[in-house]
Amino acid sequence: MNTRKERQQYRSPLISAADLAAYGDPPAPGPHTDAELTALVGLLTDPGKRIGTVAIGHSRDRHSRAAAEAFTTVWKARGGTVLAVVDWPEAAASWLRPATRLTAELPHAWVMAAAPLGFAQLARRLRHSTDWDPARSYAFASLRDSRLPALAGARTLDGLRGATADGGTWDVLSPC
Repeated sequence: MNTRKERQQYRSPLISAADLAAYGDPPAPGPHTDAELTALVGLLTDPGKRIGTVAIGHSRDRHSRAAAEAFTTVWKARGGTVLAVVDWPEAAASWLRPATRLTAELPHAWVMAAAPLGFAQLARRLRHSTDWDPARSYAFASLRDSRLPALAGARTLDGLRGATADGGTWDVLSPC
């Protein structure tokens, strides 16, 4: 029989109903842009970075799926390796399976194309149960929502960075 500590380890750290009500529904992802894709690839290929392998995660909506497919195509065309492509539903009883699949092989970086709410749930599980590092994670513009760090929890997303639809970049910094 499992001890209480062991049961706690596997319990999904779901976002509470109170937090969901407080932060409201983040918007659904829109289509990615060419400028966004170019900026995202640029973040991973900046001088001095030696990123060759990635794991890609995406929500199951059509825009997130299309963004993940576009990134996969570009990354492979540049000679990069995609170790895994993992999707997840927007609502799940446990986020352990997609979190484990994303981190099964330790990539140089993770790339995320997702709706904010599902990603917040997944990020909580990634930080709670795996060796995932948000500072080695890159995202499409759909995750640039000011509510995302609060939904994911304190310090869960520190270092996450991404591209904007117009080709700019953003990052999540922890408060000083």
